[in-house]
Amino acid sequence: MSKICPITKKGSRTGGGYSNRTRATQFNPVGTARRYLNLQRKKIYIPELKKSVSLTLSTKAIRTINKNGAYAVLKKAGLI
Repeated sequence: MSKICPITKKGSRTGGGYSNRTRATQFNPVGTARRYLNLQRKKIYIPELKKSVSLTLSTKAIRTINKNGAYAVLKKAGLI
C-alpha cells in the first residue's frame, strides 16, 4: 500500500530540523524527521455507478469528496 493519496497526489515530506544554535550547543542530532500524511482506508459508494470503491485517502480528499461528490472527484482524478 503506497503512502500517496490518489486524489490530492500528496505524499510524505521531510522536515523538523534543529536550529543551528541547538546543533552547535547540544547533543548534535542529525537528519530530519519524515512527516507522513493522515491516510484513512475508506469505502465510498458511488450512486451514479451503483457500486462501492475502497480507497486509501487523505483526510483532505475525504473532505473534498463530501463537498463536491464522489463521482465528480474520482472522475477528475482519473480513478473511474
